[in-house]
Formats: sequence, structure tokens, C-alpha cells
Amino acid sequence: MTLDNQNFFKRRDLHKAPLSKRKALKIVESSYLAAATALIWMALYYLPIGGAVFRLALPLPLALLQVRRGFKTGMEGVTICVMLLVALMGPVRGPLVLFPYGLLSLWLGYSWQKGWNWWLSWSVGVSLGTIGFLFRVFVLSLLVGENLWVILTRAGAGLLEKGIDLFNLSFTPDMRQVQIVALFLIITQEIVYILCLHALAYWIFPRLKSSIPEPPALLENLISLESN
Repeated sequence: MTLDNQNFFKRRDLHKAPLSKRKALKIVESSYLAAATALIWMALYYLPIGGAVFRLALPLPLALLQVRRGFKTGMEGVTICVMLLVALMGPVRGPLVLFPYGLLSLWLGYSWQKGWNWWLSWSVGVSLGTIGFLFRVFVLSLLVGENLWVILTRAGAGLLEKGIDLFNLSFTPDMRQVQIVALFLIITQEIVYILCLHALAYWIFPRLKSSIPEPPALLENLISLESN
């Protein structure tokens, strides 16, 4: 190959066609929404106040990205978020955002984009949330060197004692019953949490030129926020 041909190919590589508007928007949205998720996670992890608000906001940016740009872009956003958090928080605490918030954002975004019924997205979301919560408790127990499940069993024992006193029952619960109640508390928490995520997305996403499926008739009276 002559020197002139080599220079021609070099100039051609330097002047490739610019990105299309659609690709540029995908890159910008992925970066900004992944960064927003990372900031919310750091605020949830380090700030002593606002935990409930941060938890509600955490899965929504990446779920919105997936509703707007598709599953592949949603995966890219989650990957960017995890890489950013690994750089900022370390290789253990950073990836914990996946459990359950990253997984929930992928699932909810995918189901909302497909227009699936709320009962399906809600039930699977509760399962993912419960598994992710238990996994996070396990990892944090390893990090702090203490069994954090004890805190949950104490909450379950307290709830059982209040129920026994309220109904004047005459039995003493064993450890297995206490742990079942503790697991029931986690599942109940996730049921309410996933429903709140659906309600917020149903209210916020239409204002951002996106939408999610309409709630089932049984939940219409419960979901008082309106999308328009």
C-alpha cells in the first residue's frame, strides 16, 4: 500500500460520520440517569435523614431510561451506575445498589415498556425486592461482623408479643415462628414499596413524555394520583 493510500484511509477514519441525534440522546440520557441513581444511592447510604424519600426515588431514573430507550439501554445505564459506584464507594458497597434497586429498575422498566399488567410487575417486583433485601442483609452482616438478621427477629418477636397481649393468648412463640413473622414483615414492606413505585411512576412518567400501563380496576380507587 502506497503512502498516499495510507494517508487517505487515515483521513477517512478521522472524519467518520457524526453520531445521530437518537444515539446522542441515548448516551446523554444513560449517563445522566445513571449518575442520578448513583447520587441517590450515596445519599441513602451516607445521609442520616431522607431515607424513605431516597428509597422511593432510587429505582425510578433507570426504569424511566428503559421505558424511553429500551432494555439494552437500560442495561447500559445500570452498568454505568455500578461502575461509577465501584469507583466512588469500593468494589463491595458499590454493587449493592443492584440488590434490590438495580434489579427492580430493570424489571419494572421492562414490564412497563411491554405494557404488562400491574399484578405481574407488582408480584415479581415483590419477590425481587424480598430476595434483594435478604441478600443485602447477608452482605452487610459480613461487612460489620454481626448478624443483622437478629434485628429483624427482634422486630418479629415484638410484633408477636403485642399480638399475644392484644388478643390475650396463652402460648409462647418459638424461634421458628418469630422468624416467619420477621419474613412476613419484610414481604409486607416490599408489597407497599413496590405499589408506591407504581403509583409514583404512574404520576411522574407522563409528565416526562413516557407512560406506564393503567392500574387494574381494583386499584383505581387506591391510586389517587393522576397522570394528566
